[in-house]
Amino acid sequence: MMHLPPLTALRCFEAVARLGGVTLAARELHVTHSAVSQQIKLLEELMGLALFVREGRGLRLTDEGRLYSLDIRAALRGIVQATQLAQGRPQDSELVIATLPSFALHWLLPRLDNFRALHPYYRLRLQTSLAVQDLRSGLVDIGIRMGQGHWPDMEKVALFEDELIVVCSPRFRDGDIPTSAGEIMACPLVRTPDAPWTEWCQAAGVAEPNSRDGLFANDSNIVLGAVLLGQGVALERRSLVSRALEKGDLIKISAIAVSYAYPYWLVWQQQDISKLKQQHFIDWVVEEVRLYQDSASKNS
Repeated sequence: MMHLPPLTALRCFEAVARLGGVTLAARELHVTHSAVSQQIKLLEELMGLALFVREGRGLRLTDEGRLYSLDIRAALRGIVQATQLAQGRPQDSELVIATLPSFALHWLLPRLDNFRALHPYYRLRLQTSLAVQDLRSGLVDIGIRMGQGHWPDMEKVALFEDELIVVCSPRFRDGDIPTSAGEIMACPLVRTPDAPWTEWCQAAGVAEPNSRDGLFANDSNIVLGAVLLGQGVALERRSLVSRALEKGDLIKISAIAVSYAYPYWLVWQQQDISKLKQQHFIDWVVEEVRLYQDSASKNS
């Protein structure tokens, strides 16, 4: 690799070019005016190019300096991003799991103590988001996603298919719980925009709800929070409400269930450095899914 100019000189040059003056650059870099000027002079001498035109007490970028400053700015930004990426990559003793907030809170989190008991040497970190996280960045060890499994260049294992059931709080309307499909549809509905009430109504043989009625939220956590407060009924994934049903915080108010269109998957980018910890988590989750499905079949 050819000789590179000193990083300090490049930082000073980029700051002066971006801010339009030595004084402002010195202030940003927490150095003296003289130190910045010396670094600019050094860089020009090393390159054999005039990067600035001296005009009175100020500087103006030459055409070569302007183009060079754009390239150097992009290069310095790349160095910062590469450093952040290296610092953010999980260590061998750390397991980073990416998933949806609702699944993390209601299904995964209550079971994680079992994983800690089996593998106490891992530090666990959950990264939750409603957006699909890019697992190719190397910042996440493994993800739990909903979908059809169409993720190119990724390793994946199918976990389970979900179903949607109608639930409410036992305190809803002071205990006057709806029992028929018609009574359910007369209640306030709490739902995400993609809740398939149309399919449920077809299965129940009742009219569809008004598309504008009820409370809408973009996160199932908010939906379940509203239902637990007794603000309405919801058509929600069994995986998210199973614990609340067992504890009696929610009750299932209809035997009619509809399939959820998006199964759960384990997804990861295979890397030698994290192969073992990925396999530990995969083995554990698969067993937890088996136990969950056994329990769900008994309680359905």
